Amino acid sequence: MSNPELSLQPSLPAPWLFVLSGPSGVGKDAVLSRMKRLNLPIHFAVTATTRPRRSRERDGIDYHFLAQDEFQKMAERGEFLEKAQVYGHWYGVPKAQIREAFRKGLDVFIRVDVQGAATIKSIAPEGVFIFLAPFSLEELRQRLEKRNTESQKDLALRLQMAQDEISKLPIFDYVVVNRQGKLWETVTQIQAIITAEKCRANPRRVTLPP
Repeated sequence: MSNPELSLQPSLPAPWLFVLSGPSGVGKDAVLSRMKRLNLPIHFAVTATTRPRRSRERDGIDYHFLAQDEFQKMAERGEFLEKAQVYGHWYGVPKAQIREAFRKGLDVFIRVDVQGAATIKSIAPEGVFIFLAPFSLEELRQRLEKRNTESQKDLALRLQMAQDEISKLPIFDYVVVNRQGKLWETVTQIQAIITAEKCRANPRRVTLPP
């Protein structure tokens, strides 16, 4: 007679694809930086961009900083999972690093803007989509002013864009509010989402486009 307990042992699930998005300045980079300290079996995808590197950013770690022509050649070869022009600069998520992580059995976290998240949702709907929200637009404005990287015109544009992006909440599976000074609380909530997804009776299975 077969042991009924053995039937409860699930087969090894395919790796998960987590997509973290939210308005500019909401703290996506800070959240992922804290998550990296936890040494989880997760590959944090590095986005390519034509945006100039900021003083504290590291090439290949924070972003892959590319010249315009190099980015376009990669796009023409179909090397990006998604790409978008945001505030005058191109951003794209290379497919190769995601495929390599999946091959190793690692979950993947992608950080993109809301436009990029919508694109990925359309081609990989079984991903887990998390919207990182500010406590309020006023708090978001203070965050943007504090980092001192935008002109007043650009700051106003980003706040207006944030209102539009918040209206896209229905495409996401989860929303996490990242309050000022509560970074660990935010990370803890995202860890809870990861745990919940891995306890699903019917695990998600992500298929990437060729």
